[in-house]
Amino acid sequence: MADGGVVKSLLQLLENLNNGIDSLEAASSLGVDHQAIVGAVKSLQAIGNVISAELRSSKHCGLTAEGTEVVEQGSHEARVFNCIPPEGFPHNDLMKLPFGKIGFSKALLNKWIRLDKTSEGGPKIFRNVKNIEDHVREKLLLVMKGNATELNEKDKTELKKRTLLSEVTVKSYWIVKGSSFSTTLTKHDTDLTAEMIVAGSWKGKKFKPYNFDAWGAAPDSGHLHPLMKVRTEFRQIFLEMGFTEMPTNNFIESSFWNFDSLFQPQQHPARDQHDTFFLSDPEISHEFPHDYLVRVKTVHTEGGFGSQGYKYEWKTEEAQKNILRTHTTAVSARMLYKLAQQEEFSPIKYFSIDRVFRNETLDATHLAEFHQIEGVVADYGLTLGDLMGILHQFFTKLGITKLRFKPAYNPYTEPSMEVFSYHEGLNKWVEVGNSGIFRPEMLLPMGLPEDVSVIAWGLSLERPTMIKYGINNIRELVGHKVNLQMVYDSPICRLDGKPPRLRA
Repeated sequence: MADGGVVKSLLQLLENLNNGIDSLEAASSLGVDHQAIVGAVKSLQAIGNVISAELRSSKHCGLTAEGTEVVEQGSHEARVFNCIPPEGFPHNDLMKLPFGKIGFSKALLNKWIRLDKTSEGGPKIFRNVKNIEDHVREKLLLVMKGNATELNEKDKTELKKRTLLSEVTVKSYWIVKGSSFSTTLTKHDTDLTAEMIVAGSWKGKKFKPYNFDAWGAAPDSGHLHPLMKVRTEFRQIFLEMGFTEMPTNNFIESSFWNFDSLFQPQQHPARDQHDTFFLSDPEISHEFPHDYLVRVKTVHTEGGFGSQGYKYEWKTEEAQKNILRTHTTAVSARMLYKLAQQEEFSPIKYFSIDRVFRNETLDATHLAEFHQIEGVVADYGLTLGDLMGILHQFFTKLGITKLRFKPAYNPYTEPSMEVFSYHEGLNKWVEVGNSGIFRPEMLLPMGLPEDVSVIAWGLSLERPTMIKYGINNIRELVGHKVNLQMVYDSPICRLDGKPPRLRA
């Protein structure tokens, strides 16, 4: 029967009733599935007050698949009794039957059978009574016929324990005539048009009532920021490679850890107020490892460890100045110094991904803050080949395989390399990071062994090559096409041919 036919039949059924009717009873009377009646009820409710329907719940007992089998073939214990001939039945053979184990224990409990362990050829089972009554099957027949109310609670509980009976919750509707009840339905209009108003035809039309309780379409919201998604991907790669994340929760850093400990001279341009944010409160730091500070001062002014130093007057006042850190390498310096204080050196692999700050003039290709990714490996006998190998492994995990390395200069790494990747979208080589081996003038004052080398690299999270997957994430998050060139030219991408100063 079609849906329209079910609706019509239901209305005709209600027309002849003074009171209402249960949807289950209506389905039985009309000879249709209960869900068809439910669909008809919802359709009529959407029209208006043609009917009124109240949702009701009731619990009914029903047979399980095993319970249906018992009704058809008898209970397990009855089948065991019926299969035993006068000469007895071998116990082992009975246990092989599908109903043997359960039926044996129940029949033995009812004293219908007995077990003779002294029988020739092994234990045998014999009938203990002449006839039996299968009460279990009789109780299940009552349920099948809809007379479950005749069972007491004890019987129901026992049958449930044997998984022959289950209690199900049945939901139905109590349906009554509404204030606008009619067996003839007319389709209501849903929209009031300008033509209806001009012609005045709206006066003779019936409109579908608004459902003010209906939920509206949920607006798109709560998405993860594309950079945070890519940051999670980077972090997972580092963890897969066996790196440990460094604590980077100190945006404020002293010039000592940010510059001096890295063998960066105090007259370096990066320390100018045009490049670095200096703090006025608190203006300076006071607590430094004294012996280490003296060694840093000495290597800057007089040299040492095979270096002649910078030959200038090193001032503690400059090292004390507080700044917004310009790179996360300041955190690496702290971690390497902490490593050097251990009684016995052990190789480490550290990484960090966090925010850094530069006093840049904001324009199309520069921001005052961005995220730096940094990796540091300390071990005996590391070489430039180890650095290139680990960079290849790192970028391959990102899906970037076309790499080039170019010699570069950094104050605290020697040798140093800039890393370039070929960008398929721009059809050119783009710088993606800086790297190198930390100089002895930086490491040995910390107290690290002379034969320990530290390789490191740094890159910006925002760079377009590094967010090649992030572009796809941006498309996914905003839900429409993105102009890739617009993204590449944005401040976070820095593709002006003059990448920001990133220190390894």
